[in-house]
Amino acid sequence: MGDKNNILKIESQLQQGVKMVAMIAPSFVVDFQYPSIINKLCKLGFDKSVELTFGAKMINREYHKKLKKAKELVIATACPGIVNSIKNKYPQYVKNLILVDSPVVAMGKICRREYPKHKLVFISPCDFKKTEIENSEYIDYVIDYEQLKELFKKNKIVKNNCPILFNKFYNDYTKIYPLAGGLGKTANLKGILKQEEILALDGIKKVFKFLDNPNPKIKFLDVLFCVGGCIGGPKTTKKLTIPQKRKKVLDYLKKAKDEDIPEDRKGLIEKAKGIKFSGKCWFSK
Repeated sequence: MGDKNNILKIESQLQQGVKMVAMIAPSFVVDFQYPSIINKLCKLGFDKSVELTFGAKMINREYHKKLKKAKELVIATACPGIVNSIKNKYPQYVKNLILVDSPVVAMGKICRREYPKHKLVFISPCDFKKTEIENSEYIDYVIDYEQLKELFKKNKIVKNNCPILFNKFYNDYTKIYPLAGGLGKTANLKGILKQEEILALDGIKKVFKFLDNPNPKIKFLDVLFCVGGCIGGPKTTKKLTIPQKRKKVLDYLKKAKDEDIPEDRKGLIEKAKGIKFSGKCWFSK
């Protein structure tokens, strides 16, 4: 893993007061308590914290537009594990990979504009996302859930009086992105594709099985590398089953819908106006 995953460098810069934004994947709730994680990130030294859900909301709009015009099979590219696997094992399907940013890259572009003087640190449930970040110009650093736990433990982080709300770009419905089929369920595809034209698969073995014997009726393949989706990522807790993790995400979504979020912290589309989220991706270079 490259320099962007240098945990000692990240820790040193935090201690030196370098302004950093923690970018958190919504799967975090399987490993950390909400909202105390925001408080702990602040105590650790992060100046801001945002969730990737607004980035997911923006790429949903891109999927909607592109699927509306699609003439052949479209494969989701939010998961770099899927992208790498297809490039290595099924090069004939590379042309079917949709050229749309992942939520983390989309959020990186948004945060670059909103916080131009901050370093951006993505907190990841897997190593595949680290590979994506190493190839992205928009994110400065990446650590995984296990590494974040180490930082909390090493620095004896406990709750204090730091904020307990994400600073910006709060969104609710895309919190199910880390679940199998979460993208397809939130991209407003009704009227564009029939239900039987969408196939959600979690687990690379299932994906390979489909690609070996594709169903021509399928127009959109909503796929994630890990069984269960991102909640099954290798850097997530092993103490919970996939159903237990799924419940945590759904409970988090329910809680978020009931929260009274200040207007300036919501994910408003105009905040991303002028930013391009498709056309060129890390894997298409």
